[in-house]
Formats: sequence, structure tokens, C-alpha cells
Amino acid sequence: MPRQRPSWKLVLALLSILLAGLVWTAGLQESFDRPSVNPALSLKQKEIALLAEPAIPHPLKEILVGFDPQGSLRDSLRDIPIEELDDRQRLLLASVEPLKSDRRNILSEPFVSSKFELFREGLISGFSSENTSIDFSQAFDPIKEDALLARLTCLAAGFDNDSCLDFDSSKNMAIRLGITQFFPAIAVLLGSLLLIRQAWMLVRKSILPWPSLTEFSLDWIDMVLLVAGGFVVLGEVTIPSLVAPLIVFLAKGLADPIGQALKVVFGYFVMTVPPLLILRQQLKSLKRDEPPLGGWLQWRIFPLNSAIASAINGWLMILPPVLLVSWWMSRLLGDQGGSNPLLEIVLNSKDPLAILLLVFTTVILAPLFEETIFRGVLLPVLGNSIGKIWAIILSALVFALAHLSVGELVPLFVLGLGLACVRLSSGRLFPCVLMHAFWNGITFTNLLILGGY
Repeated sequence: MPRQRPSWKLVLALLSILLAGLVWTAGLQESFDRPSVNPALSLKQKEIALLAEPAIPHPLKEILVGFDPQGSLRDSLRDIPIEELDDRQRLLLASVEPLKSDRRNILSEPFVSSKFELFREGLISGFSSENTSIDFSQAFDPIKEDALLARLTCLAAGFDNDSCLDFDSSKNMAIRLGITQFFPAIAVLLGSLLLIRQAWMLVRKSILPWPSLTEFSLDWIDMVLLVAGGFVVLGEVTIPSLVAPLIVFLAKGLADPIGQALKVVFGYFVMTVPPLLILRQQLKSLKRDEPPLGGWLQWRIFPLNSAIASAINGWLMILPPVLLVSWWMSRLLGDQGGSNPLLEIVLNSKDPLAILLLVFTTVILAPLFEETIFRGVLLPVLGNSIGKIWAIILSALVFALAHLSVGELVPLFVLGLGLACVRLSSGRLFPCVLMHAFWNGITFTNLLILGGY
């Protein structure tokens, strides 16, 4: 039976709901103005495809790079306003444009960096290997680390394909392309088969019943204070605002991306403090009750092999629905923007320390904290009060809203459904943490591969 709550807690809970609603509404509206990482990801994929093309066996070219990878890259670059293209992107676009007049128009604006001036001059004047006063091999020096730009500008300058080809770079990109194409395809296939098997078992009623939920003597007021008050009002707004000057001071003098990465780590860490302190106090209040086997949160790390198996199965089965709704939303509504800023940092970062800090945040800190709140406490409390099905739906919705991203709202909701099902079917929290870590870690790895780290 729920305990009698003092009236001040009810007032505080209602105030928390109101403030959290305002914060989430403002956050979701603000996410419309945040750029989406999807165009940058798509552009990176097309660059990799074009660079990898010479090293891909002919029977696989159409599957991996399409009919015209150069034209595909050109179309994507043309879709970006000229004034938003950086120096490198302007050179890429000028290199793949067939007409010299178009090249001149693209490169007519002064470059911010002098690093590419020789290439700009060569592309405008149209120098070639037969007739030029510019030594292309010397001009190659400033950008020889950029294999795609070097190859395309070399071809546009009139040199033959063999002279411009860096086969080692093409081979390396072909391997990356294979990883980013084949691994998801195999995972989607396996996940689809597992979903079909699960549906068949459901029809045949051969699925084992889910374990009983933890009986918390906590109620909706406790959950509102934890999620709306602790997570949203204090964790996402109040405490970060108070410690922002300290975070800026700690990152002062550090060049990006290390400075950005430190801000992400400290910012996320301080966000976790208020809800975890509130949760600690709530669990202490349960001392009068007998804790269940495995503790209130039901971590149950061991046996480890079954936890890993549950996490992998859950990840595989939720991958096809998440990708499907992502594709459907993009077709229906287009790119809604609002990507997590962390994705952009990962995509463009090449500093090992920054990468390590971001890995710690996304693969360790975030799964531990978010699963503790959403599947460790919120889901069982809701399940005992409104039933398991509605608890799965409502906890997944709160999980998605908490990320304050319109563009990722529906995919995160589906991911939350999968995580909740793993929690209820296994009767353990640890497999959810592992599944969440797998999801973030594989997304992180894919960004690193596309970013060329």
C-alpha cells in the first residue's frame, strides 16, 4: 500500500510537472533550430564511396557505391548554399563540376585559408599535365593527407587516372565502406529473423512468462519528484546553469575538441547528481520494507553470459524497428533537425583524448545513469500501478522526451520500448545497461569510421 504523503510533496510534484513541461516544450522547440547531423553523415558516406570505388570489385560496385558516386557527391554538394561550403567542400564541388565556368563561379569568393590557393588557381585556369606553369606534385603537398580532394583535383586538372590514384587510400576506404554497409545489413537480417521467431512463439503461446516486477512502495508522486523534479528541473536546467562557469573555467585554455569533450563529460556528470541523490533518499525510505532478491534495482550482473546474450538479442531485435521508423519519419516529414550535438563532435573529432572522454560519457556514464532511472525505478513502479504494457509505453515516452530532440523522438521511443522489454523479460537491469551501451557504442564507432578517425 502506498504510504500517506505530506501535502507539500504533492504541491512540489505538481510544480515539478509544470516546470518540466515548460522545459521539455522549450527544449523540443529549440531542437528545431539545431542542425541535424544526417546531412553531414550522408556527405561523409558519399565521399567514402567515391574514394573507395577504384578498390571495389566490379560485381560489388553497384551495391556499395551505386551507379554514379561522383554525381551523387556533386548533387549533395550542390544542395548546400555556396556561402555555407567550406574551402575543402568548394574545391570538391569545383573538381566534380564538368564546366570550367561553373568552377570559376564556385571558386570566385576569396578562400579563408591559403592552404588550397594553388588548387583554386589551377582549377580556375584549367592547368593540365601537358600545359601548365604550376608543378602539380608540389601543389599536392598541402593536401596529400586528404586523399579524396587530392584525387579529384588531380583529375580535374587534367592528369590521368593512374597518376591521381592512391590505391592504398582507396583500399582503406573500401574496407570502411564494407563495415558501414555489411555490418548493419547483417544485423538487420538477424534482428528481423529473431523478431519473426519471437512473433511465432507469441502466436504459439510458447513464450515463458515474464518474472514478477519489483514491489516498490513508491508511487507516482515519488516518480514525478525523481524524473520531473530531479532529472529535468534540477538535472537538466538548474544545476548545469549554476556550475556552467566552473565548467567553462575547467575547459579554459583547452583547444577544441578536448575543450568540447570536457564540457560534455562534466555537464553530463553534474546532471546526474540531483536525480541520483533523490533516488538514494527514496531507496533509504524503503528500509522498513524487505528488499527483494537481487536488491531494489535488480541489477543481477551474474550470470554474465546470459546478461550479454539478453543484451545482444535485444539490440538485434530493436535495430530493424528503429531503422524502419527513422526511414519512415524522414520520408514523411523530411529531416527534422535537432540531432544531439555530441554526434557532430564525434563525427569531426580526431583527438584521442577527446574521443576517450566522449566514449566514457556515451558508452559508460549514460547507460548506467539512464537505465537506473528509467528501467531501474520508473518502469517497475509504473508496472505495479498501471500494468506492464502501459508502463513500457509511458517509460519509453519519458525516456525519448528527456533527450530533447524532435528529430530523434520517435526512434528513441522505439529504442525505449526495446529496453523496457529486455528489462521485463529478463527480470534484470544489467542486460539493459549492456544493450544501451552496445547501442551507443556501435553508433559511436560508426561515426568514427565515417569521420575517418
